[in-house]
Amino acid sequence: MTIPTTRTDRAAWFAGKGGLDAALDGHESEEPVRLPLTEALVLGLLRQGVSKYLVIFGHGSTELGETLRVYEAAGLVRCHQFRNEVEMSHAGTALRLIYDEPCAVVTSIGPGALQALAGSLAAASNGVGIYHLYGDETTHGEGYNMQQIPRPEQGLFGRITSAMGGSYTLHAPGALRDALRKGAATVFHPTKAGPFFLNLPLNVQPAEVLVRLDALPTRPEFAPLAPVDDALLDRAATLISSCPRVAIKAGGGSLGAASQLRRLAEAAGAAVVLSPGTTGVLPDDHPQNMHVGGTKGSISGNFAMREAELAIFVGSRAVCQSDCSGIGWPNVRQVININADAGDVQHYNRTLALQGDAAAVLEMLSHRLASTSAEKAEWLAVCNSRKAEWQSFKRERFDAAPLHDDVWQRPVLTQPQAIRVADRFANRIGAVKLFDAGDVQANGFQIVEDDSPGRSITESGASYMGFSVSALLSGAIADEGRYAIAFTGDGSFMMNPQVLIDGVAHGVHGTILLLDNRRMAAISGLQLAQYGAEFRTNDAVVVDFVRMASSVTGVLALPGGHDQDALETALGRAHAHPGLSLVHVPVYYGPDPLGGMGAYGDWNVGNWCETVQRRYSETLI
Repeated sequence: MTIPTTRTDRAAWFAGKGGLDAALDGHESEEPVRLPLTEALVLGLLRQGVSKYLVIFGHGSTELGETLRVYEAAGLVRCHQFRNEVEMSHAGTALRLIYDEPCAVVTSIGPGALQALAGSLAAASNGVGIYHLYGDETTHGEGYNMQQIPRPEQGLFGRITSAMGGSYTLHAPGALRDALRKGAATVFHPTKAGPFFLNLPLNVQPAEVLVRLDALPTRPEFAPLAPVDDALLDRAATLISSCPRVAIKAGGGSLGAASQLRRLAEAAGAAVVLSPGTTGVLPDDHPQNMHVGGTKGSISGNFAMREAELAIFVGSRAVCQSDCSGIGWPNVRQVININADAGDVQHYNRTLALQGDAAAVLEMLSHRLASTSAEKAEWLAVCNSRKAEWQSFKRERFDAAPLHDDVWQRPVLTQPQAIRVADRFANRIGAVKLFDAGDVQANGFQIVEDDSPGRSITESGASYMGFSVSALLSGAIADEGRYAIAFTGDGSFMMNPQVLIDGVAHGVHGTILLLDNRRMAAISGLQLAQYGAEFRTNDAVVVDFVRMASSVTGVLALPGGHDQDALETALGRAHAHPGLSLVHVPVYYGPDPLGGMGAYGDWNVGNWCETVQRRYSETLI
């Protein structure tokens, strides 16, 4: 197989063959090829299925940019330009999280890389595999490089990126295969994927490397694992059968095992408590779905946590707000933990650990359970009475009249009402719901009524303000993007308002639902609950978001009105618009309990710490 000798000719040749894999299929390229490192890198990522690049080029990435220009012209890759590195990181994270399409984020040395690194916290916190390619200082030490970390030490950026995920600095071109192998192991890890940072020194990028193309590492494949010791599964089945009050906590690892989790819950007579990101794992109206539990939680979800005697954790990391900083299960005497990670599966005391793939383990366990007992039926009946109480509580808030707000000086919708209207609208049209941080996020996972996973995306790992509006961009980048509604607050939207421009540039079809109370309501509420006073979480600056969004050609900006019918009409108009829309809704903030969904658990924060820590010292598990 004779491969052309110039970058442009090689790209055209690969394209003519149907791509790199097609060109190599049936041939062994025994002779190494000499080519620029950046081209070898792009070919290596193509071998792993990475053909989409989210880019903000700078002086630290011009060589990589030239390779991408040539390969995009040949139709082998696609680059998407952005205006902010945090926004870009979020869009790439959402592309993998929602559509399972791997991609690479590209930025320059210094401030741009630091911003992209900050945004990668969302990927790291939610176990999302994504490549980050950063420019880095030169390897010759000829003096300070502009925008490097200004200290006379080696490898500083590699040390910083290694704190967030997998990291590799390509000081020598010949190390590319090792870098790609380690990158693939991180980005495509079956249970603990995350961002992989490839730092590219400016002077190494154009250097030539001698490499066999068929030796470039491909995407790894991992078979599901399950316990081989039947005795462990038999013990777990015995525990479940003998305990009258069983609760299952559905963590993020249960998202791919919804049908298996349902079978286990029904066979075990267990109440199911959701995490913020697992709505839909069990249909909303399923009688054993107790809804979300944790520091915000719900009446029914937190009741099941408090009263359960056996807890079955499925794919859960035991995040502080999900298990009330360790004190959310006061009556549990035994834990069954199903998790593929060796550390997470042993988090609690008195644990029977079933390490392995959640779907496989749940299937094996449910087959060992017989019909449920009268005691279990009584437990579920009690839980269902609390679920009815929670549903009544929600209806009271949804059906209330708009509340008078001091900022808006008129009656306006509450956040629960606005989210309820938009949730039902989204479910009716099959839209993805993206929730931003703060009150919007917390009210959102308490309110949504999902019947399958993936209908609501709540980035609860980092609770990164600005994530949801940035995630809208993933729908335009994906091969088969879906219409989405980004639920955001005024504060979160202003973290990444450039999405208005990028959304038009990339052809987003989606809606920003901006719930505006002119404050950081989640923190105001926390301050009031803890100390009886709010401090520096709001201001008096008036922003006309409809005029602001309307200034961008191609964006349809609409007022959402002040009642539920007006909001539904606005959402319908936004959906009919072929591009990006923004619907602005003034919402209530104040002391009226009908204005929020309440909190039901504990949290080790602020002046609650002493009480929570004392109770934690008394817990069994």
